Amino acid sequence: MSSVQKIKGFADMFSPDSDAFTFMEGIGREVFGSFGYTELRTPILERTELFKRSIGDETDVVQKEMYTFDDRKGRSLTMRPEATAGVMRAYIEANMHAQEQVAKLFTFGPMFRYERPQKGRMRQFHQINCECLGPVEPHADAEVILMLMTFLTRIGLTDLSLEINSLGCRECRPKYNEALKAFFAKLDTSALCEDCRRRMDTNPLRVLDCKVPACKELTKDAPTILEHNCPECADHHAKVLSVLDRAGLKYIQNVRLVRGLDYYNRTTFEVVSGSIGAQASVAGGGRYDGLIKQLGGPDVPGIGFACGMERLALMLGERAAAQPDFYIAVLDDNGLEIALMLAQALREAGKVGELAFAAKSMKAQMRQASRKNARKVLILGGDELATSTVVVKDMASGEQVSVPMAEIVEHI
Repeated sequence: MSSVQKIKGFADMFSPDSDAFTFMEGIGREVFGSFGYTELRTPILERTELFKRSIGDETDVVQKEMYTFDDRKGRSLTMRPEATAGVMRAYIEANMHAQEQVAKLFTFGPMFRYERPQKGRMRQFHQINCECLGPVEPHADAEVILMLMTFLTRIGLTDLSLEINSLGCRECRPKYNEALKAFFAKLDTSALCEDCRRRMDTNPLRVLDCKVPACKELTKDAPTILEHNCPECADHHAKVLSVLDRAGLKYIQNVRLVRGLDYYNRTTFEVVSGSIGAQASVAGGGRYDGLIKQLGGPDVPGIGFACGMERLALMLGERAAAQPDFYIAVLDDNGLEIALMLAQALREAGKVGELAFAAKSMKAQMRQASRKNARKVLILGGDELATSTVVVKDMASGEQVSVPMAEIVEHI
């Protein structure tokens, strides 16, 4: 019988790959917690309607990339392609707006999109998401961006560039969309890619985000969103930049920066890297003031961001594995239970290490200790059992001493 293989675009992560994710989550909890954020865990499966209403029917995510199926009762369910919609649904369902004037939430977890697997992009991928719900002030936007950059710096990334733009609001963006359509109407649209020809009428802003060189060249003189911002949006954007300037955070104003999901407005931003090839974006987000109301909740504003953990892991590279404090080599079957008790005492004292579960030759056990990269090897043979001692060998210096079992914690 042939073995069952994993699905294309899905990956198993053993150490050290999984260690990078654990590291990022640990730093994330520290940094986000210091800004007053708490962790939320949402389901992987949601009703399909949630994503159609939030992300938008005309987006590539909804039209091409979602894993959607009917359950046994005929209800359409979707494996979450992004986290924000699920967080909004949970916020509304828990009636959090009545409990907290400002809700700060972060999540970690897998997302699912059907697209061509490539380096740093899988069909099951993982995201870190942060959402700040309640404040409409531009200072909240600036704080979210500063928190993101703090996190990326804390995990050790340096080759980063922050890009920022304003997408306007429900008042000024429709006028900008009309200006874009008027501009596109003068072009030879046959030179545009199929996606851009479709988006020209349904979602003209997304044409500016196309990565096809011919499309970028043809639309390089398109009107910019900043030229069409209403006074309120222009003032909001200026205040965000003022805080970033005061914090000494460098940024690039990218007037072609848009988001792939329909619910964004005003502030949008992206962090890109020059160290991972063509797929340079490692984090992005923005403001989505109408999303909660759009999903049936109160009219509560919000802003947030997402980080792709696979791409961050590529930038982190291989991290040195933590070095265990000890490895217990057992040379006599009668010493197995004693070795287990010694290991337990050491772990209770905060030490990290393993032991052999069967008595084997000294050569075999020293080889295993080296493979584990243990700092010290505790050797238990017949002589040691008879005298209630342990031989402790320092793997770096090669020195070894015999110590009483009762004093073992002091020597590790």
